[in-house]
Amino acid sequence: MSSPYRRSRVSARPGRSWHKEYNFGYYNATGQYKVVHLPCRQDQGDAQGVHVVGGILERGLTVTASAIAIHLLIKVRKSGPANLPPGSLGLPVIGQTLGVLRAARANSGNRWIQDRVDIHGPVWKASVLCTPTVFLTGPAANKFVFFSSALRARTPRSFRRIFGDKSIVDMHGEDHRRIRGALMEFLKPDMLKLYVGRVDGQVRRHLRENWRGRTTVRVLPLMKRLTFDVVSELLLGLETGAVRDALVEDFRRMVEGVFAVPVNFPFTTFHRSLVASRRARLLLEGITRDKKAMLGLGKASPSSDLITRLLSLTDGHGEQLLTDEEIVDNGMFALVAGHDTTSMLMASMVRHLASDPATLAAMVQEHEEIASNKGEGEALTWEDLLKMKLTWRVAQETLRIDPPFFGNVRTSLEDIEFDGYRIPKGWQVFWTAKVTHMDPRIFHEPAQFDPSRFESQSPVTPPCSFVAFGGGPRICPAIEFTKMETLVTMHYLVRHFRWMLCCNPVLSPLHGLPIELEHRASLCIRPE
Repeated sequence: MSSPYRRSRVSARPGRSWHKEYNFGYYNATGQYKVVHLPCRQDQGDAQGVHVVGGILERGLTVTASAIAIHLLIKVRKSGPANLPPGSLGLPVIGQTLGVLRAARANSGNRWIQDRVDIHGPVWKASVLCTPTVFLTGPAANKFVFFSSALRARTPRSFRRIFGDKSIVDMHGEDHRRIRGALMEFLKPDMLKLYVGRVDGQVRRHLRENWRGRTTVRVLPLMKRLTFDVVSELLLGLETGAVRDALVEDFRRMVEGVFAVPVNFPFTTFHRSLVASRRARLLLEGITRDKKAMLGLGKASPSSDLITRLLSLTDGHGEQLLTDEEIVDNGMFALVAGHDTTSMLMASMVRHLASDPATLAAMVQEHEEIASNKGEGEALTWEDLLKMKLTWRVAQETLRIDPPFFGNVRTSLEDIEFDGYRIPKGWQVFWTAKVTHMDPRIFHEPAQFDPSRFESQSPVTPPCSFVAFGGGPRICPAIEFTKMETLVTMHYLVRHFRWMLCCNPVLSPLHGLPIELEHRASLCIRPE
């Protein structure tokens, strides 16, 4: 059952008198949020104000006490329509927010969830970011979240303040379909074929400047910089230089703000994130204006990058399909989503391959065969990527064990039921991939790194069991983009280097995954 709590609001009106309105709110035992409005006016000095506030507090305590009494009465009688999931909403307002943020920053969010699954089962409740939240796990829960029309995707308000509220993750219904369709015009395979050579050049340049000649490197920060360089060129058309260097620093601060307490005070992490967001947004707005002008003059190609592609799309009446604000917000989101998740995937692949020499050797053989049919220094093509089947199985197994994101949130549009529990209207629903991926009833010996399990997934495997990219109508639109970037990078990495982990595999991600490098003398990374 949920715990009651209260909150108040004070508003001022022009003139000599103050208008005060106290809203005492609580979730009752049936999961409904009750608000009691207690307005008053203070026109005759502090004495009356104290009297009024005293009366309000008295009524507030009465309301709270009544709520607790009703809650306990219903609990004792075991009656009423409510059948909320087990678990606790925790402290008033704060709930478990601080614990969730600490776990996310420490890369232990999945452990935080699993601990509660072990206690409560696959369905349970908590309070996160001041909102009651039901956590769902397992294939049936995943399917329910992906396909239920009663759930709306909605990122936390703190996320929207950083990245904007017009991105695809916050759109619903027709707006979501319109924006997704526009993004797919850039992310579909027929378009991505045009960009393999550019990704190839960025990867070779990165390895030449940051890996060659080094005896040790930290993989995760290097992969983050590589993927940011790739997406900033292909999404924004932004070349190497000081502007890109400043932008990558701003995006680092923005990502930090996602896992910070959303308090906008000077010197807080969240405040620095908002400042960085404003700078990045101004840059993207300027890029969008410039590219629109160049398209109007015929000096830019609609296929040169994501921004120009989105600007060139029109509806059936000749109007621009997306607004400039939608283009900027989706550009902001695509930058962080495109570089953060892919970089974590590739760093995790390096970590797993360090402990699996047999798989690494098989990957090397696959890529050497591809390279043997190419000229010296010749860039990879889309057809070459189609031959990297083992490498993609390794990526899929890595995504199964180490999903690159903590989870995703939906909001219930009405009272709904799942697995016998009621989810009240307005509550959040949180789903996560890791618990399903590590279920031994679905994946045999789930802790074992075994890419062969993706050679032919068993027909008895329940739907929505492998959900590294989500599922349903909102499945990640950038799967092929991620695949292209990952395969090109691993092609050059496994052919030019061998590596050993510098510390415990469990702790290494917290230190940026430091490794010792061994260069293969027979190979050379040539400039693009």
